[in-house]
Amino acid sequence: MVVAGVLLLAAGEGLRLWGVAHIGAVSRTRGDEVARLVEGGPFAWSRNPLYIGNLMLWSGVGLLAGRPLAAAVVVLVLAVHYRFVVAWEEENLRARLGAPYEAYTARVSRWFGGRGSTTKASADWGGAFRSERSTVLAASLMVAAIQLRVVAARLA
Repeated sequence: MVVAGVLLLAAGEGLRLWGVAHIGAVSRTRGDEVARLVEGGPFAWSRNPLYIGNLMLWSGVGLLAGRPLAAAVVVLVLAVHYRFVVAWEEENLRARLGAPYEAYTARVSRWFGGRGSTTKASADWGGAFRSERSTVLAASLMVAAIQLRVVAARLA
């Protein structure tokens, strides 16, 4: 369970980093401003790779805690939450970007199974690492808390 947790956590953060490298720090905002349509990197394969990354990352934390049920609950709660967030974001993108966004939705699945992109996408990896500091910190603190709990249980 520990190995699966570490792999999920690492893969989820890796996917998030890849996505943020392409979309930029704007992904951290919840406003309705839209600067551009991002179709490169993981956005060529999924319209919501950052949310998929979150699901993977936090379910990995649940597995590391030795609580598979907790991992499943996290996935369920986030899936319900993202259902509403994605609906709002898609409505906003349709209103602001129009036909280019509609073409993108026809080509790339909401969750999995896009057709890729032939467009050369630029990525800002330094910006992605700076932007992801808080996510990495939160996950690291959760893992540290889990480890402290395990050590305390062994000492008791």
